[in-house]
Order: sequence, then structure tokens, then C-alpha cells
Amino acid sequence: MASKPLQRSKSDDLAEIVDAPPPYTLIAEAGSSTVQDDGRIDVDLDSPAARTALKFIPQLSEDDLISPPPTYSAPVECDIKLNVVIHVVGSRGDVQPFIALGNELQKHGHRVRLATHDVFDSFVRKSGLEFYPIGGDPAELMAFMVKNPGLIPNMKSLKAGEITRKRVMVREMLEGCWKSCMEDDPSTGTPFVADAIIANPPSFAHVHCAQALGVPLHLMFTMPWSSTSEYPHPLANLKYSGNNASFANAVSYGVVEWMTWQGLGDVINDWRETIDLERVPLTEGPSLVQTLKVPFTYCWSPALVPKPKDWPSYIDVCGFFFRELPIYTPSSELDAFLRDGPPPVYIGFGSIVIDDPPRLTSILEEAVRAVGVRAIISRGWSKLGGSSSKDILYIGDCPHEWLFQNVSAVVHHGGAGTTACGLRFGKPTAIVPFFGDQPFWGKMIAASGAGPEPIPQKSLTAENLAEAIQYCLTPQAKEAAKDISTKMQYEAGVKAAVESFHRNLPMDRMRCQVIPDQPASWIYKKSAKPIFLSKLAAQILLDHLRIESKNLQSHEIRPIIITNRRYDPITSTTSATIGYGTDMLRATSDMFVKPYQELKSRSNTTTPAATNTEDPLSKIDSQTTTASAKNKVDWDATGAAIGAGAAGFGKFMKHVYKGVIVDIPLAATEGLRAVPRLYGEEVEDYAVRDWKSGAIAGGKNFTQGMREGFTDIFTQTHKGAKEEGAVGMAKGFLKGTLSISTKVPSAALGLVAYPAHGITKSLHTVIRSKTRKQIVQARLREGQYVARKVPKPEIDHALVMQTFDALRNADTG
Repeated sequence: MASKPLQRSKSDDLAEIVDAPPPYTLIAEAGSSTVQDDGRIDVDLDSPAARTALKFIPQLSEDDLISPPPTYSAPVECDIKLNVVIHVVGSRGDVQPFIALGNELQKHGHRVRLATHDVFDSFVRKSGLEFYPIGGDPAELMAFMVKNPGLIPNMKSLKAGEITRKRVMVREMLEGCWKSCMEDDPSTGTPFVADAIIANPPSFAHVHCAQALGVPLHLMFTMPWSSTSEYPHPLANLKYSGNNASFANAVSYGVVEWMTWQGLGDVINDWRETIDLERVPLTEGPSLVQTLKVPFTYCWSPALVPKPKDWPSYIDVCGFFFRELPIYTPSSELDAFLRDGPPPVYIGFGSIVIDDPPRLTSILEEAVRAVGVRAIISRGWSKLGGSSSKDILYIGDCPHEWLFQNVSAVVHHGGAGTTACGLRFGKPTAIVPFFGDQPFWGKMIAASGAGPEPIPQKSLTAENLAEAIQYCLTPQAKEAAKDISTKMQYEAGVKAAVESFHRNLPMDRMRCQVIPDQPASWIYKKSAKPIFLSKLAAQILLDHLRIESKNLQSHEIRPIIITNRRYDPITSTTSATIGYGTDMLRATSDMFVKPYQELKSRSNTTTPAATNTEDPLSKIDSQTTTASAKNKVDWDATGAAIGAGAAGFGKFMKHVYKGVIVDIPLAATEGLRAVPRLYGEEVEDYAVRDWKSGAIAGGKNFTQGMREGFTDIFTQTHKGAKEEGAVGMAKGFLKGTLSISTKVPSAALGLVAYPAHGITKSLHTVIRSKTRKQIVQARLREGQYVARKVPKPEIDHALVMQTFDALRNADTG
């Protein structure tokens, strides 16, 4: 019998999808940024391109800033037991703090799944957390980041194809993160659907997974990722001729987000389409987290870096995340070395992958000898060092929490976890940063006096490292480190982070009305008022025939609506027209390119020859089977090509309708409606999700636009005259004139644009329903599992039915 045809691998498909490099050269040519040898970027805020881009960077309103977070002395109770998935991309040092967070969440009754790279499987499971592999190779990622420590890859990496491999890895991790939200445990088969998502920003999938599921999202990170005027983004070198450094600092965050989206936005948008989400507009992608006001918790010590005054109330700085001190017994060699002299200096670079380990080893040994100290050097992922000597001991993996209590100072790469651990035990710290947040922590340590200025790894020599070690051994460095350590003793970073997570949950929307300590996953529709049900409550009612599954609808605890914000009628209409043209070109290309790709894909599918045999009849049968299989492949290829062409034509027609009837009129409507913002007037935003909300938005915009358009010339003129006299009257008259020329046309166009926009949203929901059905099935599957697992005495089924009946009867009565 002939073997099955060989199939193209998933990695081949991904490589084809993300093969196109990001348009970094186009960005650089705009004159607003320059790529440096270290991979960081110089951002010139005086350039025309930068000044234009500033229009698209959202500003925080005063309402965001006036409400400080509650003090951590009053814990926030959360009696609802959630399924929490934590997305983490990074090294072991990035994963470890989230293990501590997960263990603390478990103490509150939550079920926690940590989704990260496959290599950390046992590390996570040993901690008692559930694990889900998202793919990606942290060692390869660390090696790439060492070569390209900033945002922009150097030309060597571009030519070597490393960017394509990184984009393939990002696509793989996006898919892995999404699966971790709703797929069964790959080892035990236990069902799981997330009720909330916690993530670090480099996981990238966070906002999109939360939107698809309709669940709360909370970001946590060790590096400043939210705009502030107090210091610039750690990855940006600013060029700004003005005197307003605060302005430049704040803008740097938007520029960094913009550059990141330029490199990965197409990968993210292509993946969004696979989970039935619409593509994110170019101008919205970089600032999604800020415009959606996603809660953010930063896990560093306020004693080292206080919370900036201009951060809103939904951003917290809670303290470093520390796990419980591990029980560790040192090897006889390590124990003897520590006993055989004064406390040594620790030197280690953890998971950093270094190009030339022998050269770095030589620098470290020479510096240690020059200072005349003893040293423990961690081999790390780069396998540093050779044989140990009387004054230098090379070690493998060892818990920092134990080791740092027995050293005099620490020298490392500046990872947040390692930095935190050194300060926790009052150890002066010298940092040799490689990439990411490491330079930031080096500067913060130096500013506190607990260490010298950071030494960039490319500038490291035996001489400057020796000087750094000598500073760490001075009384002032020891005193500064001890002072920070004393303040940190009063912090409980992990507990504070959990309180921050609980404080930002929409409790009023997520509680089951039948079993109150469980989250609502369903809305029962067949009642006058919606009844919110948990997975377990719904399953009990299904088992007892109280309800039918067709009357259950997935409950979106925190709906996310991404809108394309407009600023004026000219740029909005121009942008929509260009977008329309781009969509038409892509759809036209798909009508021809996709069929060709299908044919090429099928032609790469080969059928291995049948096993050789001396039997002529068997040979004839084998040839017949092979010919039949080939004919089937040919027919399959033809059918697939025709289908791809038809799908391309369907997209073409969709874009014709959507562009002419919806996108361009809607852009003009929104642009005209946004003009009053230019002179300080508040403009209401309309969240259009379906045909009904579209019709409501169109009606409200028409009524309000016509009323204000014809009356503003009187009201604004009177208001201006009352406030500023003749000058104010002139200003008010001008505002009224603008109002009638913008609000009235917007009102008229909106009568068509908003309902049409709502219809397209409803059509998208109906046509792209695969993911929604998968979520429904996953929640039903988990409900069945929980109903079987929970013993009946623990959950009174009769009480569940009685409570539900009372709610339904109350609604109908």
C-alpha cells in the first residue's frame, strides 16, 4: 500500500506568511530616526516626520490622573475563583517573577496556567502551576537581542535572515498564546478557558486574546512601558532642540511603540484574521494599550524608582516579585570556597548568549586580579570560564536568593530579577547591560548610589570593570545599597500586584448570579433580563434540563472595541482612501497569487514510491494506486486553486462595497465630527459593534449634530462674549461658523455611514464565527469537566436550580 503524501510543515507555511521584512528602511528615510551600531535608535523630534507622528500619540486626560491608587495596606478581596492565564515571553529571569505571582494567585483560590516557552515546562510545573507551551526559543531570542539590543535590527542581522526567523517565532508564539487561553492541558487533557489574562508586553498577543475572549487583561512588566515625562523610554536615544525635556521624554514612548508596530504589525494583523478579528488600523496598533486604558502593574521597588506623578490611577508600581526563599544545599566545592576567605564578588550574565565567551572570560579574570578580590563567576548560558583557581570559582546554576547573602557585591547584566535580588540583600551592584531594560536599571542603580555608571557590554574592558568593582566595595556604595534594602523590607511586591489585579477587575460584570464565587461565562438569553451563569452553574442546569445550550450566549466580561480615531476631515478621508486602494490592490493580487500558491503547495506534496516487490501483480497494483493518488492530488490542487481564486474575488467585492459605502463616508463623518476637539470641545465617541448600535449612533449623531450645528453660532458667540468680551465674541463666532460647517455635514453623512458600519460589523460576526464557536465548545467542555469533578455535597444542585428559577421568574414577573 502506498504511503500517505508528505505534507508541508507548519514552519514552512509560517515562513511563507511572514517572509516579508518589516519596512524599517522606509521609516529611517523619513528622517525622524537613525539606526545606531548597537541597534538602538536616535529619535529626532525636530524632524517634520516626527512632528506629524506626534498627532497620533494619545495624551492622557486629567480624569486619568486625579485618582491615585488606594494604599496597599487595605487589601482588596476577590472571592471569585478565576481561571487566570499568564503569558510570558523572555528568559528564565523573566519567567521566575511570574511563577511567584502565580503561586500568590493560587492562595486566593484562582486556577493559574503559565504560558511560556517549551523549555520552561519542568521549571513551571515544579512550582505547582499549570503549564502551556507557546513555542519560541528563548536562547535564540536572547542571542538575537544581544546582536540587536534596541528596536531596530542591524544590517548584518537583516542579511543573515534573522529577522525572518524572529518574525516566524513571533507568529508561532502568538498562536501559542491564543491556544493557551482555551485549549485543554496538553499533558493531562484537563479543559481550561481563561477568565482573565495577565501578560508581559513582549508576548504581544495579550490585547488580541482578551478581545477575542472578552475577558479582563492586566499587563505586568519590569521595564517602563507607559508614557511619562519623568524619563524617556529605555530603548530610545532622543534628539530634541527644545527646552521641554518632559515633552521629549513622554513622546519617546509613543515613538518606540510606533517603531515596534512597524516591525510586527503585519504579522499580528495576519494572525488576528485567523481568530476572526478585524485588522487593527496602522494608526491605532501602536497605542492600543494606552487608548484602551489597560491596567498595568510594574514590578520594581518604589524605593528605587517611585511611580511617576503623571501616571494614571490604573498604573501601579508595587515592588519586586520575590518567590519564597528556596531550600538549597551548596556543593562541597562552593561551600569550601565561601569558607576559605572574605566574601567574594559575584559575576554572572544569566541567560545572555555572548558571541565570544573566551574573550569575556579573559576580561573578567583580569579585572578580578587587578582589584585583588575573590570572585564567583556563573558560567550561564554562554558557558563562561575554564578551570577554577584559588581566587576564582566557576559555578553552574545556583539560586541567587541563597548565593547573594554570601557575597560582597554583584556584577551582572542588569536583568530586573537579578537586580532586585542583589538589592534585596543590600549588595552594591555593577551592571553591564546588553539590551532591553538592562541599561535602564544600570542608570537607576547609579542614580541611587548603590553602584557605578553602567558599562555597555561592547565597551567592557578589564580596566573599567575593575574600577566598577572597586566602587562597589566603597562605604558609600554599601550604605546606599543597605538603605534601599531596608526600604524594600516593608514592601510585598507579589501581594501588592495581586491586589492591583483584583482592584482592576470589573467585579460587577463577572459574578455568576447562581454560584456567586464563580465567574460568569454565559448569558442566559431566554428571560426578560439577562442571567449571568458560570460554566458549572450552566452545566448543572443543562444536566437537569432546566435550560438548553442554544439559549446560552458567551458572556464578554470586558468587551474591547478598537476604533479608528480621526482628527480632521482631510487626513481622515485621505487615509481612508489610501487604505481603500491598498485593500483593493491586495484583494486583486489575492485573486491571482493565492491560486498559484495553492498549486505550488500541492505540487510540493509528493507520494513516495511503493515498496519494491518481485510480484508483478503487486507491482501493477502499486502503479495503479500511485496513478490514482496522483490524479486525486491534481484534482485537489485544481479545486483548491479555484476556491482560492473565488475567495480572492469575494474579498475584492467586499472591499469595493466596504470602501465606497462604509470606510470613506465613515472617515469623512468622523473627521468632520472631530474638528471641535481642535478648539477644546469634548466629542462623544460612538462604540459601534453591530447593526443596532450603528443605527443608534447614526441617530444620535444626526440629532446632536443638527442641533448643535445650527445653535452653536449663537451659544458659542454669547459664551465667548461673556468670558472674554469682544475678543471672545469673535472667537465664539468663529467656533459657531466651524460648527455649522462640520457638525451638519457630519450629521447628514452619519445617517448612512454609522448604520452601514454597523451592518458590516454584524456581517463580520455572522460570517467569521469559527472562533466564537470554538470558545463556546471549550466553555461547555470545561463545564462538563467541572460538574463531574466537584462532588455534589459541595455544590447543592437543588439550590442552584431553585436560585435560577427564582431569577427567571422574577424577570418574567
